[in-house]
Amino acid sequence: MPWTPLTKMNQRIEFVLKAQTTTNFRALCQEYGISTRVGYKWQKRFLSGGLDGLVEQSRRPKSSPEGLKEEVVCRIIRYRERHPTWGARKLQELYLRGYGEPPSESSIKRVLERSGMVKKRRIHKAVDGGRLASGVRAQKPNDVWTVDFKGWWYDSDGRCEPLTVRDEFSRYILEVRAMADARGASVRMCLEALFERHGLPGSIRSDNGSPFASARSLLGLSQLSVWWLSLGINLERGRPACPQDNGGHERMHLDISQQLQQAGYTDRQAAFDLWRNEFNHERPHEALAMKFPCEIYKPSTRSYTGTPDELEYPGMACRRVKTGGDISWDGEQYFISTALRGWDVGLAPVSEGRFDVKFAGLILGQIEPSSAAFLPVLSTAKNAKTKNNGE
Repeated sequence: MPWTPLTKMNQRIEFVLKAQTTTNFRALCQEYGISTRVGYKWQKRFLSGGLDGLVEQSRRPKSSPEGLKEEVVCRIIRYRERHPTWGARKLQELYLRGYGEPPSESSIKRVLERSGMVKKRRIHKAVDGGRLASGVRAQKPNDVWTVDFKGWWYDSDGRCEPLTVRDEFSRYILEVRAMADARGASVRMCLEALFERHGLPGSIRSDNGSPFASARSLLGLSQLSVWWLSLGINLERGRPACPQDNGGHERMHLDISQQLQQAGYTDRQAAFDLWRNEFNHERPHEALAMKFPCEIYKPSTRSYTGTPDELEYPGMACRRVKTGGDISWDGEQYFISTALRGWDVGLAPVSEGRFDVKFAGLILGQIEPSSAAFLPVLSTAKNAKTKNNGE
């Protein structure tokens, strides 16, 4: 029979006394309508505290925001005022680094809620965004850099659309740069400075927009991405209209929107540099075990020595891509891509009288002299297969 409110204490006393002599504890618990877990709990309390141990204990937490010292609450609020978009875990890590043992995460959340500094939000079910076409994910610093333009806004100096560059593995922001324009030449100058400072990455991931890619060009090549290939940098692109393929970078853009876009700064680039320094050196990241990006990131071991004058293709014939984007072979003209003008491509013989056309290890397609046709690669599958075989 289950406990009854008026005789609950008497029933507990009766139960624990019988428990001292019973040979079937489980049956005794069933007789009183309780689980064996509850039965053992009351038996343990009786043995350690006697009849006083059977009294109902307070369920109030041992510690709560009301129990925090005033100076602790003030520290939490000051951290939140300084970082209005940071959550309890990040504030807890800052407290640990600044003052030692911090309050619990739940305590910090309650302090923020009761001070009106956060509002409970509706939790939406996560939707799987799919995988990248190449499936490359960074395993160490400089495996993959991500690059994009943050959506524009207007400030006192006019239209602002900063270029952002980030190391995927360490979350280290390499650059937030206020650009005069979004042309490939301007982006190249900015990236050259980053390459000189940090070395070369293994891959660069971008979207399919200009100047990183060209929808009308072979394999989406632009003059900027061709330059990356000439430096031995692999190309990574998200799927069209799928920003989740570069989700970490987009999340960083959200931080910029919340913390910079509405700020009343007087010097645009100085504000960007200050924010980037805080992000890299003061903001802990859950994905990094609450470390700062600067504690993870290291410069690349691949130094930047400038753009090569020519690319080498051992064992292959070389042809220079003309201004119009075509090459000459055996008296015929084959259009490849204007993005490659001024660069050499390599031609490797394959079966049936065809030749693979390569640029810096990337297979562009095949030329077929018998029909005087260039057969472009329509997907990256063949290039991925060739790369994997090479590894």
